[in-house]
Amino acid sequence: MNDTKNSDPQNQGPLRGVRVIDLTRIIVGPFCTLQLADLGAEVIKIERPGHGDDTRHMKPPAQGGEAHFYLAFNRNKKSVAIDLKAKEGRALIDNLLKEAHVVIENFRPGVTKRLGLDYDSIKDRHPHLIYCSISSYGQTGMMSHRPGLDPVLQAEMGLMSLNGVPDGEPMRHPLSLTDLYTGLYASTAISAAIVAQRDSGQGQHIDLSLMKGALGALGNMAQYYFASGENPPRLGNGFPTASPVGAFRGSDGGMFYLACGTDKLFNTLATKALDRPDLLEDERYNTNSARVQNRDSLMALLTDAFATDTRDNWVAHIQKAGAPAGPVRGISEALESPEVAEAGMVTTVDHPTAGELRMMASPLKLSGTPTATPVAPPLLGQHTDEVLTELLNLDAAALAALRESNVIG
Repeated sequence: MNDTKNSDPQNQGPLRGVRVIDLTRIIVGPFCTLQLADLGAEVIKIERPGHGDDTRHMKPPAQGGEAHFYLAFNRNKKSVAIDLKAKEGRALIDNLLKEAHVVIENFRPGVTKRLGLDYDSIKDRHPHLIYCSISSYGQTGMMSHRPGLDPVLQAEMGLMSLNGVPDGEPMRHPLSLTDLYTGLYASTAISAAIVAQRDSGQGQHIDLSLMKGALGALGNMAQYYFASGENPPRLGNGFPTASPVGAFRGSDGGMFYLACGTDKLFNTLATKALDRPDLLEDERYNTNSARVQNRDSLMALLTDAFATDTRDNWVAHIQKAGAPAGPVRGISEALESPEVAEAGMVTTVDHPTAGELRMMASPLKLSGTPTATPVAPPLLGQHTDEVLTELLNLDAAALAALRESNVIG
């Protein structure tokens, strides 16, 4: 296996030297490999010639012809266009696996087996390889054959039941939370397997599913059910086990969110922000349990109080007092805020067709091994010749022949 430490000037971070063959598409897999790429791994994204990742076609909006969906999840990667349905294409992948530490795929169970690229088919040839599979319901079991996408799993695993107004219908979250959680679980598992691989020289199979990712995202809401035997109530902007937690409007109609989930925070709100120490003497409100039981009257009281001044004035006043509150913003207001700029979470990179491309930066901040310098998401097949030449020693004639037969793009 070639060392990747000096193969790319952009390659830095704690996973520098790790090479990943990325056979994934849409969100969950690309979001996983995005984390690895940000941490310094060399991620080689394999895409279908002439088509690429399906998210390349999910537009509008687009910038420079590139779909926003693809741009969101594919920075810091290399794109190699190889047809996995072609025998020669599968041979190229198998040879690339010799030079890799990790491979990750999110095909439906059975697809990689038909291609001869499943874990059981390759583990003897590549015993060093960490092989991560992500599917909807797992590689085995009663549901493994079923297709599934994020909103379906949000529905099936209870997430939708928690979202929406109390007297309305359950509602999916517009973010693909199941995909994002599962992608983070995958990158965590792969990082742990890399540590084990460096100790033993051996790879292993990681089997993750959107179903398990959705269940993992339930957090304390699962424990609420285990403890009470009841479904957690749907409270819209509220929270079932703490009060006051919710959204309020100032006198200008602007909305802000307040979260005082402990007695200490409520004491701060009552005495320092509202100048209402009498609330602490009221048995309806002097403990969190009492406030949960008397949520409606407390929220009505606070709604009246906050209607006396503007959103921004109340936010500044409550924050100064030492309680958590913030304005309810749109995406544009949030991303253009001074605190986001100060945090360095929005970056600008040069893109071949989109020009100056604004995009999110990694939220991971490591003092000793900083994340990779952001690089624009690649064009389809942008690195095909580079990767196949450097890793497989293919010459111009071999590349031309493969391209002529549509094996590569």
